[in-house]
Amino acid sequence: MMNSISDCFKSLRDRAIDTNGVRGCALIPFITAGDPDLETTAEALQVLDAAGADIIELGVPYSDPLADGPVIQAAATRALQRGIRLDQVLELVKSVSPKLRSPIILFTYYNPILNRGIEVFLHQLADAGVAGLVVPDLPLEEAADLLKPAAEVGVEVTLLVAPTSSAERIEAIARQSQGFIYLVSVTGVTGMRSGIETRVQDLLQQMRQITDKPIGVGFGISQPEQAQQVKEWGADAVIVGSAFVKRLTDGTPEQGLSAISEFCQSLKTAITKV
Repeated sequence: MMNSISDCFKSLRDRAIDTNGVRGCALIPFITAGDPDLETTAEALQVLDAAGADIIELGVPYSDPLADGPVIQAAATRALQRGIRLDQVLELVKSVSPKLRSPIILFTYYNPILNRGIEVFLHQLADAGVAGLVVPDLPLEEAADLLKPAAEVGVEVTLLVAPTSSAERIEAIARQSQGFIYLVSVTGVTGMRSGIETRVQDLLQQMRQITDKPIGVGFGISQPEQAQQVKEWGADAVIVGSAFVKRLTDGTPEQGLSAISEFCQSLKTAITKV
């Protein structure tokens, strides 16, 4: 049975005590469900789990992915064109999750949740074995509508902090976020970038004064050196998306699976250096 998101971070913190204070950092790769196909997605989840992922974020294809950059947008478009829908993604997770050590976070936008009905949606997630949920366009002011019923079924909803958020808003988000807090490293959409803004270091320090919840950093991380830098700045998790999505769909499915395995191992090595 998979751990919860909170259990995963607790395990990393407990491990730090056992290793003379060397702080653990979770690796959270992201892939888009159904790209290049559902069979490859199922294999990719198992490959990432075996290659060092601590938690895996699985994107549900959506027609208007405002927070996603061109690589993930294109992946979502391809999956939708192949007819991939939420029910198929949940069936996939239900079949694969018992084989995984890593908990799965589902990444989806708010409109499909509202269309299905919040409680119905959450019960379907829990039944499929989904451990967490990230909804990038969920307004903080409406978060309670999702957080309370999610907690009742055991799905942890992680909220996002933008680099432009005020201290008051960061504190409000930190108070409500479940599992961990998702710190967006850049203004704008997801995607591979050559460098990580140094403001992330300041934001991490600022957030440490507000909360003791784990903090994951995502958007723009695409190289082991960047992952290592973010860990050294104090992140509890490194989230990498576009770089995995691109590798998985370059070449044949077999080549893609090999590429994400190698990349995942290189990231894991980078963030476990003493």
